[in-house]
Amino acid sequence: MLGTMAPATAQDAVEPLPANSAEERTAIQQRADDVVALINGQGEPAELFTEGFLAAVPPSQLAALSQQLTAQFGAAISVESLDPPGATRAALSIRMERAIARGGIAIDPAKDNRISELLFQTFEPIDDSRSKIEADLRALPGRVTAYFGPLDEAPDALSIAPDAQMPIGSTMKLYVLAALGREIAQGRRSWSDTITLDVRSFPSGQMQDWPAGAPVTLHTLASMMISVSDNTATDQLIALLGQPALADILQRSAHSAPDRNAPWLTTRDLFTLKGGDRDRLNAYAIAGPKVRQQILDGIAGESVNLAAVNRAFTNGPVGLDVEWFASTGDLARLFKTMRAECDPEVFAIMAINRSAPPIAAARWEYIGYKGGSEPGVLNLT
Repeated sequence: MLGTMAPATAQDAVEPLPANSAEERTAIQQRADDVVALINGQGEPAELFTEGFLAAVPPSQLAALSQQLTAQFGAAISVESLDPPGATRAALSIRMERAIARGGIAIDPAKDNRISELLFQTFEPIDDSRSKIEADLRALPGRVTAYFGPLDEAPDALSIAPDAQMPIGSTMKLYVLAALGREIAQGRRSWSDTITLDVRSFPSGQMQDWPAGAPVTLHTLASMMISVSDNTATDQLIALLGQPALADILQRSAHSAPDRNAPWLTTRDLFTLKGGDRDRLNAYAIAGPKVRQQILDGIAGESVNLAAVNRAFTNGPVGLDVEWFASTGDLARLFKTMRAECDPEVFAIMAINRSAPPIAAARWEYIGYKGGSEPGVLNLT
């Protein structure tokens, strides 16, 4: 919603003017075009709105709203309708890439025809059928998998290659969260348990810069791992849980190709492999779990610097067969396992960063999220 809109009064019921040429556009038509630009992040609010409007809806809020609208509905394209086109107040519809925004606009002739009222009341999706969405997804470059539906796959779910194993980047942290949440549900650990920070990785995240030996709770580590994808927090939890716990959560969630993730890489392992010798990276990619573990044992004390890591991740995809892997079906089964066997706080942690604009989040009772990316990889779960 942008701003507020007062109800029309009798004095505003002005007869529409004759159709105008491009050179003879009315003031309200011009302002409607300005709204299209504003939604797309263009234009200076101080030049478009009255002081009274900006006092109620400051420029920072307008900027946030425009980002929310375009994130959900795509860019604003044009004014769909303005009725009447010659009044000081009119019904306004704007065509966006994925919706028609409908509401109203008013201008103040005494203040250079600046916008005094603006309100969008409804957003009508444009062809958001399952078949259209599937076609759009299939048209994306590269390999695409997708699933939208109940955790138990339903016939009417949106599903594209749900069994295909794909690299998932930091979405792997959901498995670490699940392994921790299961041990807490079993009473083996507590969210309030404190451990000493003695592991270091590289960004993303913040904890790589925290003091060595800092006391941190398991809840803090898990929250940082999921909400800001903190790699140091992740590796600290992997070190705490151990390989057996991570192998167990793969088995319990019926992962369809668990050997692809054996042994479970730390983020530092991944950075060291991809930022180091390419022959070693290629050898790891074709090896079985036992040889992979031998390679990881050999790099355990190897130093790697941030410059080498940055080079590996800024020049296109590198070694996408050395990764963490899952299918969309695997991830759905992981959520089922988390519901059944994990402490429910795991879902509160997943909801810290919902990665959804408020206009979308308001339509759901709950949103939990984790994503993962590197050059050549994008996962949104």
